[in-house]
Amino acid sequence: MFQDINISKKFSPAERVVVYPGDCLALLKGVPDGALQLIVTSPPYNIGKEYEKKLNLNKYLEQQAAVISECVRALSDKGSICWQVGNYVYGGAIVPLDTVLYPIFNDLGLKMRNRIIWHFEHGLHCSRRFSGRYETIIWFTKTKNYVFNLDPVRIPQKYPGKKYFKGPKAGQYSCNPLGKNPGDLWVIPNVKSNHVEKTIHPCQFPVELIERLVLSLSNEDDWVLDPFLGTGTSVIAAIRHNRRGAGAETVQKYVSLTHDRIKQEIAGTLKTRPMNKPVYDPEKAGNSLRIAPWKNQEKSNQPRLLEKHVRFSAK
Repeated sequence: MFQDINISKKFSPAERVVVYPGDCLALLKGVPDGALQLIVTSPPYNIGKEYEKKLNLNKYLEQQAAVISECVRALSDKGSICWQVGNYVYGGAIVPLDTVLYPIFNDLGLKMRNRIIWHFEHGLHCSRRFSGRYETIIWFTKTKNYVFNLDPVRIPQKYPGKKYFKGPKAGQYSCNPLGKNPGDLWVIPNVKSNHVEKTIHPCQFPVELIERLVLSLSNEDDWVLDPFLGTGTSVIAAIRHNRRGAGAETVQKYVSLTHDRIKQEIAGTLKTRPMNKPVYDPEKAGNSLRIAPWKNQEKSNQPRLLEKHVRFSAK
C-alpha cells in the first residue's frame, strides 16, 4: 500500500502521508470538517526546551486552546483526541498539565474516556521532591458513538488457566484467549540514550505508545493527525498499521528527520522497540551493575526502607 508513497506538504483527502513544515494551525485550516479519526500528540510542556519559547501559563493555555478548537472541528463524530502531557514546572513547583487542559476539552463538549498513566523508569533525578516517572494521556471523544477496538491491543493474561469456580460456566476457562484489557496504567520504556529509537530530539516518545492508540481508536485507511509532530512518531505508527498519517512541525531539522524516519519505515528498515516486549529486568538478566559496591561498607544507624535486616520496635 505504501511502497510508492509521496510525502505531501499539503493536506488532501487523496494523500496518504502529510508532513507540513510549519505551524499546525496552518495545516489544520486545510483539513475539512470531520475528516480526522484520531488526533494524537505530545505538545510542548512550556518548560523551555529548544523547540519552544517558555510563556506565561495562561498564554500557553490560550495557544493550546486555539489548536484544540481546530482539532475538534476537524475530528470525526466517531473520532478521538489523545493529548499526552507531563508537568509544567515554575519556581520548583509543578502544575500537572492534564488538569489545566481538561477544562478546554470539556468546554468544547468533548467527553473524557480515560486518563491513562504512562509509567517509565528513567529520567532526571530530583533532590527536593520524588523523581517524576510518569506522564498522562488524556483521551477524549466527540460523541458516545466512537471507535474502540480492544482486541488488537490486548496483552497476555496473568492467569490464562483460570476457570470459573461456580455458576453455569463452572469449570470453563474464564479468560479471553486473545488476552486481557491493558488497563489505564501503561508500562512502556521512554526514549532515552540507549533506546533503539533515540534521535536528536530531547523529548521523543516511543512508537509502541502511539501504536496502541492507533490500533484501538482508528481503523485501516483512517486519518491520524499529530499537530506537534516532532520526529514523526505518530505518522510512523499510522503507516505501520495501514492508516493515513499527517502532522506539522516548525523545526526544520526535525522535519528532515521525520522524512528520513518515514522513508525507513516504508522500506522496513526503521528500528523500533516491538509492541508488548517485556520491560528489561536487570535482576533477571544478571546485570553486574546490580551488585552494590557499598554492600560491605560500615552501616549507618539510620534505618533504610529496603534494608531487610532492620527490625522496628514499638517500645
